[in-house]
Amino acid sequence: MKIQKYAVNQYLIESVLSKVKEGEIAIPEIQRPFVWDATQVRDLLDSLYQGYPVGYLIAWRNPDVKLKDGMTAAGKMILIDGQQRITALTAAILGQHVINKEYRKVRVSIAFQPIDERFEVSNPAIAKDTAWIADIASLVSGEIDLFDAVEKYLTENLQANKAKVKESLRNLTDIAKKQIGLIELSHDLDIETVTEIFIRINSKGTVLSQADFAMSKIAADQLYGGQQIRKCIDYFCHLSRSPEFLNAIKDNDSDFAATSYFQKMAWLANENDDLYDPSYNDLLRVAFTSEFGRGKLADLVSLLSGRNFENKNFEEAIAEASFSKLNKGVLEFINKANFNTFIMIIKSAGFISSSMIRSRGALNFAYIVYLRLRSQGISNSFIESSVRRWFVMSLLTGRYSGSSETQFDKDVRQIGVSDFSELLHQIEQAELSQVFWEIGLQQQLETSGTTSSFFWIFVAAQVRANENGLLSKDVTVRELVSHVGDIHHIFPRDLLKKSGLTRSQYNQISNLAYTQQEVNIKIGNKTPCVYFSEIKLQCHGGPVKYGSITEMNILTHNLKTNCVPVETMDMGVADFEKFLTYRRTLMAEKIHTFYDSL
Repeated sequence: MKIQKYAVNQYLIESVLSKVKEGEIAIPEIQRPFVWDATQVRDLLDSLYQGYPVGYLIAWRNPDVKLKDGMTAAGKMILIDGQQRITALTAAILGQHVINKEYRKVRVSIAFQPIDERFEVSNPAIAKDTAWIADIASLVSGEIDLFDAVEKYLTENLQANKAKVKESLRNLTDIAKKQIGLIELSHDLDIETVTEIFIRINSKGTVLSQADFAMSKIAADQLYGGQQIRKCIDYFCHLSRSPEFLNAIKDNDSDFAATSYFQKMAWLANENDDLYDPSYNDLLRVAFTSEFGRGKLADLVSLLSGRNFENKNFEEAIAEASFSKLNKGVLEFINKANFNTFIMIIKSAGFISSSMIRSRGALNFAYIVYLRLRSQGISNSFIESSVRRWFVMSLLTGRYSGSSETQFDKDVRQIGVSDFSELLHQIEQAELSQVFWEIGLQQQLETSGTTSSFFWIFVAAQVRANENGLLSKDVTVRELVSHVGDIHHIFPRDLLKKSGLTRSQYNQISNLAYTQQEVNIKIGNKTPCVYFSEIKLQCHGGPVKYGSITEMNILTHNLKTNCVPVETMDMGVADFEKFLTYRRTLMAEKIHTFYDSL
């Protein structure tokens, strides 16, 4: 018979809030900013007042931990679903501040009108109206006596029905006595099982990630600096997208602003590059994998809980050491020199825009490679070349698509025991053999759409070589990518569409090239043999209509660097498939040369 993996209990709301207040149920301060608006808090209070169900809370109990003195400490519960509801209740009933979407501390005050039994979000007009109790917190929490509240209300509202007011306010104070269900998941469940239970119970089908559990675990810690580590991760990720947020931290979290964490991320205030704006998932994975030499975040949750993988026990010393190690990994990630040097390396490979990077896993692991090699004291030139090659190899092979966590774990363990040059060489021999370059890559290029990594690898090759856009004499691909140039269909899309070709045919990446917007507009839906005949005329003294190329040798060189066969100048729609085949061959050769240059 299967063992039940959880217990379901009913608690009074005041009991749950008491458990939160005493720390028995951990709700990390910024596990999630409070994203509800005030009207949702109002509606929650109204539902409780009316006796409607408000859903279950789900908590995962931490394992009991063996302390250094040999004693055992009972594990707390971490709330993994229901934070918004509990935060709303602590705000409305206990009067506590919440952290809003802008990470500002705010009060959410709910007003109550006892005659009509209506709830509203408090505002200045309501505050002046004696018919309303402008903030129910002090009454529901018991800070104000019910009898005193009734007498005060009746004194200020002489026409009010005493019995009605008394009944309504009693019902209001009874909100804290209403029950709410709490599903307590067993401490010995692994993350995968917890995730499965959560998805099955949660009616919205919300998917929790490994990072969500890890971040909850970090933020719930009160012994080893977990709350500050969590803030550091959250704030860094927010700052990377919104540098102006630095002042908000100073204004709204002065305690954190006084820490060394804040000082070590303050450089982001003057940073506007968006090539790599990490999420907490990215930062956590890189920090953990690079520092612990493991790739599965479930292991991080276990280690932060103090798990001894050998004897299966949970020990305080392991938890303490794990938090210290994670802290080091986070600081290495956010270090200005590390972060900016890594960005420089990726850009030196030709990837100058976030739109060019179609695999976040490849970017994250490239940073892991950088941090691991740097910690070994290896020369900068070797690190730069190694990171570039690993990153592009990952894109070419789709190494971190699919089950990327498993691949992370495998790769970081190999990096830990193998000579990096030899490891990369072995991977290249296995996955980037001559067969790949001559056949496999051309097959991969037979795809459509600019979401393909292979199109952007080709563009990166052009950027790295500082080549000009198609039919541009002086404007480089780098400039076109940076300043929103057009991705031009060499055989115009409208032309092929009217000829009966499908989107997957005319959007083949071997039909795409960066060009200036005005050139793209001039070409319109003309057949290549038509617009190239006009370009050849301008190279022989005719009117200049397309760009500024006026010499045949410059034109042919431009076609070569853009991997456009010279035969294209005489092609019509009937030659489209032949053109694609020719160009794929040239693009594959260019990408091969590019990779070797890294």
